[in-house]
Amino acid sequence: MADTRPNVLFVLTDQERYDCSVPESLDGSGSESPTGGGAAPAVEGVLAPPVETQAMDRLSRQGTRFEHAVTPISICSSARASLLTGQFPHGHGMLNNCHEDDAILPNLSPDIPTFSEALADAGYDLTYTGKWHVGRDATPEEYGFSYLGGSDKHHDDIDEAFREYRRERGTPVEEVDLEEKIYTGEDPRDSSEGTFVAAKSSIDVEDTRAWFIAERTIEALEAHAEGSRASDLESDSADAAGEDRRPFFHRADFYGPHHPYVVPEPYASMYDPDEIEPPESYAETFDGKPRVHENYLAYRGVEGFDWELWSEALAKYWGFVTLIDEQFGRILATLENLELAEETVVVHASDHGDFAGAHRQFNKGPLMYDDTYRIPLQVRWPGVTEPASVVREPVHLHDLAPTFLEIGDVEIPESFDARSLVPLLEGNGGDESDDRGSGQNEWPESTFSQYHGDEFGLYSQRMVRTKRHKYVYNGPDVDELYDLAADPAELQNLIDHPEYADVRRTMRDRLIAWMVETDDPNRGWVPEALRQAD
Repeated sequence: MADTRPNVLFVLTDQERYDCSVPESLDGSGSESPTGGGAAPAVEGVLAPPVETQAMDRLSRQGTRFEHAVTPISICSSARASLLTGQFPHGHGMLNNCHEDDAILPNLSPDIPTFSEALADAGYDLTYTGKWHVGRDATPEEYGFSYLGGSDKHHDDIDEAFREYRRERGTPVEEVDLEEKIYTGEDPRDSSEGTFVAAKSSIDVEDTRAWFIAERTIEALEAHAEGSRASDLESDSADAAGEDRRPFFHRADFYGPHHPYVVPEPYASMYDPDEIEPPESYAETFDGKPRVHENYLAYRGVEGFDWELWSEALAKYWGFVTLIDEQFGRILATLENLELAEETVVVHASDHGDFAGAHRQFNKGPLMYDDTYRIPLQVRWPGVTEPASVVREPVHLHDLAPTFLEIGDVEIPESFDARSLVPLLEGNGGDESDDRGSGQNEWPESTFSQYHGDEFGLYSQRMVRTKRHKYVYNGPDVDELYDLAADPAELQNLIDHPEYADVRRTMRDRLIAWMVETDDPNRGWVPEALRQAD
């Protein structure tokens, strides 16, 4: 009997800001118009920048967009491990990036259940292209996927597929001319020091890793349509025609728009730096903020960056987003051409965001602003999601783990500390509760995120966020409280404001509830410290 469960196409971008793909077709109330057109006013505090994201916008028009999705942690390996396991970082143990010398864990424990292994065991055919970054040694192959190429030598060195592709095209990865280069440090044009931030590449679009990952994804979709198995795709032998088709799960992980923001034409000059205005948060004074915020400017090497330099880098970042979006468009077109669109759930998300000059910061770090913690999340499920619908309930990136399993009619492991988004996708989210929510018809009013430090050392933080407020616990320094409606740029820390005393208490209670419910290892002493703080 034919397996009628839907296919899943999951496209994950790397360090994409939420506001890059806020659709332009919005009315003054923040609701979306399926017809498009018009300017982009603020959406719950977000002013959409003029970034061309036609594929992502199309996904929002045809499906559901989540307005308050956050990552459980704003660092690559940790967030991706959470996505696989449905657990917060303190649960799966990958607290920082696996490729650095200071990695707490070099690989995700094989004993922790993952959604991918559960789908594979339940008969799904799983394929994977692009970035991995969940282990130095362990690869997608060990978690139920067949890996089809596209790895990056810095974070993952899984195969030679992309490098061989470039050699065959006559444009070896190591021999590319770059222009308009920007580096951190005292001299932003000096490549001998600092971190590589942005540049214009001399290669063709077809030479980019984004193109290659899309191309391998298209090949995978074509093979799935023909009835080939993942093992056949991996060995380049697609002669499995006639076998009963299994539903597929394909994951395409783009290396971008993570820095360095290196793009070829036309993307390198698509956005004019002279026409890019500073975000409101660029007025950051660091007054009343944890000391590490201002110190991080020097640590990241951007203390001397002015807006002229930031706008040049941001223009490349936006160009990178558009480059990836157009590759996503190629993938969506392939689904249509193969007549797979109606039987395939399409999901787009990002592991976390990017400062890209907001708060005058670079990359990410111990700063729990929406620039890096709020993420894009869009889902198109034909016959289930209502076109141009918006979900305003707060959700987590790793809520996708149980969501994928429920879509595939697979039992969700008890180890998952996440909730399936299927009720929200069906429009049956129900009433919100006062804390995390405990009933089938309830949904939490808040999300919970954390940070444990990366390159510069451990730095424990916890964050609870509602649609209106955000509270950040900073053990070694002052805590933070923001009114996201009155101050969407998060410039004014209200932690000691007398008029926000009740909000502070409520948000601390929410944080304590999350820590207790998720068995946070700091729950033994932080709750009492917070209770005594008022």
